[in-house]
Amino acid sequence: MLVGQLAYLQIVYGGKFQAEVNRTDKTVMTGSVPRGMIYDSKGRLLVGNSTQNAITYTKSGSVKSTDIYQIVNRLTKYLTVEKTNLTSRDKADYILSAPGKSAKVIKQMPKSYRVNSSGDALTSTKIYANEVKYVEQQGIHLNDKDLQRATLFKKMSSAYSLSTVFLKDKDLTAKEIAEVSEHLTELPGISIGSNWERDYPQGTSIESIIGGVSTEQQGIPDDELNTMLASGYSRNDRVGTSYLEKSYESILSGTKSKREVQVGSNNQIKKSKVVYKGQKGGNLNLTIDSSFQKKVQDALNTQYSAAKAAGITQYSDGAYVVAMNPKTGAILAMAGVHNNTKTGKTSEDALGVINRTFVMGSAVKGATVLGAMMDGVISPSNNTLADEPIYLPGTPVKKSVYPIGTFSSLSAVQALQFSSNEYMMALAMKEANADYTPNTHIRMDSDIFSKLRGYFNQFGLGVKTGIDISGETKGIEGATLNSAGELKTGSALDLSYGNYDAYTLIEMAQYISTIANGGYRMKPYIVQSIQKTKDDGTKGALTSVTQPKVLNKVGFTNDELDVVKRGMYAAVHGSGYWTTATRLADIKPAVAAKTGTAQSFYYDPDNPSSDPPETITTSLVSFGPYSDPNIAMAIVFPNLTSESGSYPQLLAKQIYTDYYKMTGQK
Repeated sequence: MLVGQLAYLQIVYGGKFQAEVNRTDKTVMTGSVPRGMIYDSKGRLLVGNSTQNAITYTKSGSVKSTDIYQIVNRLTKYLTVEKTNLTSRDKADYILSAPGKSAKVIKQMPKSYRVNSSGDALTSTKIYANEVKYVEQQGIHLNDKDLQRATLFKKMSSAYSLSTVFLKDKDLTAKEIAEVSEHLTELPGISIGSNWERDYPQGTSIESIIGGVSTEQQGIPDDELNTMLASGYSRNDRVGTSYLEKSYESILSGTKSKREVQVGSNNQIKKSKVVYKGQKGGNLNLTIDSSFQKKVQDALNTQYSAAKAAGITQYSDGAYVVAMNPKTGAILAMAGVHNNTKTGKTSEDALGVINRTFVMGSAVKGATVLGAMMDGVISPSNNTLADEPIYLPGTPVKKSVYPIGTFSSLSAVQALQFSSNEYMMALAMKEANADYTPNTHIRMDSDIFSKLRGYFNQFGLGVKTGIDISGETKGIEGATLNSAGELKTGSALDLSYGNYDAYTLIEMAQYISTIANGGYRMKPYIVQSIQKTKDDGTKGALTSVTQPKVLNKVGFTNDELDVVKRGMYAAVHGSGYWTTATRLADIKPAVAAKTGTAQSFYYDPDNPSSDPPETITTSLVSFGPYSDPNIAMAIVFPNLTSESGSYPQLLAKQIYTDYYKMTGQK
């Protein structure tokens, strides 16, 4: 009967069983492609990829830990790897993967490690956990070579089925490549491949704007895991994690290659073929000229070093500058220096332009004057007001930097030229329909904060600019009510001359550009165009070009704008001791500007104080040439201990000199 049954199975089902043995399934595997390059506005390579030889491992579907153990032990005959920080569990996993080791440990373990109190066998998962525990209790002693093997074992074991991981891609010697290549037949899953690292041929002055790319070990950030997996990414894919690399991830990453793999019934890879070689990542062409960017960063470093030498940066956390084309919104340069107040060491921090906020002071007064004209409390032909300080009960007198009584009255142009706080407060009081008696009381309409901020917002102050770099923050608004629920009238006056709300420097650049270009709030951008990459790695056809985008048109008239522009011109070229920006007067072609000085305080997060040291934040906004502006800039030097030195003006002067020379303007 047994012989008959065997014959029956062989004759009737033999073909079916043979087919099952020979059965294969087709699976599509994806592979990474070179990441796109980033170029400056003149075609210079800013960010590229340095290719490196690599040893890779592709994990099959049915590989066992004992198989990986054997591969690792063979591989380390020809390869030396850097040891990682292994946990005791990692080391125990490696030890237990040796052929026969797990069974031996189970026999040696106490009975309580194998069965529960009722005498029933524990689950395999619990038993393995106890195996690890037992090995750890016995003490783990691995030599240097074993630690290397444990490192490889961990990396290979943690790989997903049919995924490829890099085992070594740095400092790989020609001898290692040759020896591994010679023994590939005894190293299933091991291959010779290549990997890449981002490099910066023009230096790192723009690296913080570019952002970073994750490592293979880091893979996709946790907060974006589900979204990116749904878009076809793998968990260990290298992706942009910040700023431009993140904002343009879908462009820079390209399209993965596809390889069709035939997997046998034993889950081993039988053969594979490339069905799509992939598309290399697209290239970004920036609006920034790297040569000009370097000059701006160097000029900023020079001025900040001068401030340090003058001994006024004890509480200063850095300085920042951004220049943009006011007609288009294209960023021309963006630079920053961060100062560690504990150590005094400085580092480049261009991203502070978009993610740090400061109380800017009088530099915002152009928006105050234009807001008042749009509100109808003054006009181009009727804007002369008494220049008088404000006396509020229980607070110091609110006045300008110059002595009380210096001017009996000022026009709007003169108020900008001499930077009158009193004039701006008078505008706010008119807009608030204030009822004011010196030293006695002041009453304002409850909507004064929203009114002032509404006008500021039209210029970009206090709102995100929309710049095409991830991580932008927006300005910070101060409280409108005190602890008793009463309107903070004094703070509303402070807001009018820029000494209350905080803004980012990119907001300041957008604001001054709106004045320079005639009232159009332009969206700033740093990527000018996107290009394909040819098979040989060179730039291909353009796929998109950024078009200037108007976010809104501010509702002032040309006559109203002319008042403010003339005031900013007078701040540079006017006469009189209190004219504020005269260090820019000899620049040709002529420029306009508005300086700013704000009272600020140093906050030490490690030692908070109820009475923090007072500091001075100096700022500047400017545009040029005055007759037809093609550059606008904003500068801030926060938390200095003195406003002497005119560092923002000296920096602006150097930037104008370099820019005019670069563009041939005279």
